[in-house]
Amino acid sequence: MVEVSARQQHAFRILMQRHMPRALRVAQRIVRDPAEADDIGQEALLRVWSHAASFDPKVAKFTTWFYRIVLNLTFDRTRRRSFHPLDEAGEVPDTAPHAAESMIAAEEHRMLQRAMANLSDRQRGAIALFYVEGLSGQEAAEAMNLSAKAFESLLGRARAALRESVQKIQDTGSFA
Repeated sequence: MVEVSARQQHAFRILMQRHMPRALRVAQRIVRDPAEADDIGQEALLRVWSHAASFDPKVAKFTTWFYRIVLNLTFDRTRRRSFHPLDEAGEVPDTAPHAAESMIAAEEHRMLQRAMANLSDRQRGAIALFYVEGLSGQEAAEAMNLSAKAFESLLGRARAALRESVQKIQDTGSFA
């Protein structure tokens, strides 16, 4: 970050290669639109470049600081969004030898995505950081600007809401 704040483009490129894929995954889990997630990732990196001098490693790790930027941008986008994207079209069945397994996995994935869509942005963010990106509870709490206890509570509510949503989807039998 010292080199990035000194406007060293090679250092910024390395930082981008290391952290952009995770930022895109977190953003996409929340906004559920790959193109919008890409815009958020680019905007987050632009903010890292323009605010690199304000980063203080004594206050937070880079990843925590960066995830905070990504989360703020995604939450802002979802608050401003006045439309809802069309549901994704169903996938063409796989004709490979294990097509049935692929279909079951795809169906479970769609069910989970549908259940995740019923969560609040903050709950989706907590699940994405903790379970998908593998951050510790403390790191995820810092990224979301919460105390560890508040994050645990949010994650617990998110898990309960996700479980309830999955159960409702399974009970109705409508996974699509």
